[in-house]
Amino acid sequence: MDPVIVVGAGPVGLALALALAAQEVPSVVLDEGAGADEYRPARTAVLRPDTAAFVERLGCADTLREEGARWSGWRSMRRRQVVRHVAFADARGGGAGGVDGRGPDDGLGEGYDERRGGTTAREAPGRGGQQLGPGDGPAYGSGDGQGPGLGDGAAYGPGDEPGVESPLHVPQHALTLALRQAIAAPRTRGLVRIVGDSRLDALDQDASGVSAHTRGPRSAWWRGSHLVGCDGARSTVRKLLGIRFPGRTAVERHAVAMLRAELPWPGEAVLHRQPPWRGGGDEVTARPLPAGGWRLDWLLPPRGDLVTPEALVGRIRETLAGWCAEVPPYDLIDTGVYTLHHRLARSWRVDRAFLAGDAAHLLGALGTQGLDEGLRDVENLAWKLAAACHDGPSEVLLDSYEAERRTAVAARLRAADQSLPVLRGGGGLRTYLGGSRQHDALLTDGHLGLGPLGAPPSYVHSPLAPLGAEARVEVGTESGAPVDDVPVTSPDGATGRLRDRLGRGVLVVLVAPGTGVWNRRHWVSAGVMPRLAEAVRALPVRGELLVTEAYPGAAAHTVLLVRPDGHLAAAFAGVRPAELRAAAEALRGGPGRDADGEVRAEETADVH
Repeated sequence: MDPVIVVGAGPVGLALALALAAQEVPSVVLDEGAGADEYRPARTAVLRPDTAAFVERLGCADTLREEGARWSGWRSMRRRQVVRHVAFADARGGGAGGVDGRGPDDGLGEGYDERRGGTTAREAPGRGGQQLGPGDGPAYGSGDGQGPGLGDGAAYGPGDEPGVESPLHVPQHALTLALRQAIAAPRTRGLVRIVGDSRLDALDQDASGVSAHTRGPRSAWWRGSHLVGCDGARSTVRKLLGIRFPGRTAVERHAVAMLRAELPWPGEAVLHRQPPWRGGGDEVTARPLPAGGWRLDWLLPPRGDLVTPEALVGRIRETLAGWCAEVPPYDLIDTGVYTLHHRLARSWRVDRAFLAGDAAHLLGALGTQGLDEGLRDVENLAWKLAAACHDGPSEVLLDSYEAERRTAVAARLRAADQSLPVLRGGGGLRTYLGGSRQHDALLTDGHLGLGPLGAPPSYVHSPLAPLGAEARVEVGTESGAPVDDVPVTSPDGATGRLRDRLGRGVLVVLVAPGTGVWNRRHWVSAGVMPRLAEAVRALPVRGELLVTEAYPGAAAHTVLLVRPDGHLAAAFAGVRPAELRAAAEALRGGPGRDADGEVRAEETADVH
């Protein structure tokens, strides 16, 4: 089997190589660098629960834990307990908000002189109090912005109740190291080869594969079945394919600092809009990092002077004093300035070549996360490439990558672009369009991975959606949406979570109340199980049978068909071998229904 050529050895490219290896597909990763990610403590990534779980399945949990990224430190929270509002005595406006994002090239953004303008120093002024002064104490409100104490700042963070998982904030160099170590682990069995100092400068495609030429210490031609450009905002792959990359430049601009200090909200992320002190900017965000670290982001004017070291230190001291009554002792570790752009490639596929991550899209304003979307690209594309490599190419299946992922990212960009004039347009416009509370809830959702700015995508109109059938039923998850992570048991008695089984083939999940208390040797051969096991073995794709005691909105004996990337393909009332097989056939590009509701066949599809 020819390998898949992956251009770019950032987190997206490395994750793709690992996801392919998990499905027995070899890859060659072309890295134009020497193989070491630049150590920048202020360059961090925010992963939503679904993408964090995906990276964990790739084998990175242990390394990230060792790096001190608190990989296993998630706690759950209920939606109505998401926001903690903090009222200041001289508040000027209302609401929660904030932005955290990344600039192009997976770094702190354009303007390298600005990044060099940062400073690394240790400042330890006289120890001040860490509590807010009289009249400025914290007040607690509900997550919908209706609770008491609504002021001009807000904090959000995990609570103690089951519900929505909080995002995971990790240093990007730690994430890259974890992915590289997972590639070096025995489980990959040599399926991934990373080639350093290799810069792509040409590629050719033919009916059977792709040839890529690299220059460096030694020039070489590489042959693969497919090629994926994960090479960032200035993607060489995208340019060689002649794909346009339209969009908006300098949507937002931020100054960032990584420091160690004691703040009044240990372990919680803080979004403070319209701070009462002057010079701190209209918005500042603080996210906790391991070992007492914090990342602080200040929203800057779209166009302005370079941020000097002196100005940034002044901004830090003013912000810390505003939060802590006095400037507490702190260690300043790293600084930078980054610019956010919004761009979307016109096409994500040209024959056997694909784009993923920042090569295909740039986003990051209002809580959206570019790396999150890049990892979702990988999870969506990997199983489709693996199917093409093992079973032969299907144009419908490969085209569905662009149809699903480009549509999802376009919707995210559209939501952010429509919200920006409202959220950044001034008090009059905000009031006219419904006040600040709804807008602040939108921002909070973006940071928490909820709503149009942050929630995982649903592929409701996927080209892989099966045809309608009388046996189809509705459950608590819409077809095309991510499934709930319920406890599952396999016929051999192994237990775990549904997410843990993703990535290797389709999952067929039977809802069977009582299996948790029955002896396995009784239920595995009783009722509908033998017939369902036979139906799973007869599927045209690799499948695994699982059982769960309950699933939201599902009656007993409901059968769920789950895609390898964790999205629900279909739900059936009882065991329906013919309908189950037809739905699985649609997942590999067989007959299904297009976005207009018309039956489509593999040989008629051509959308790239």
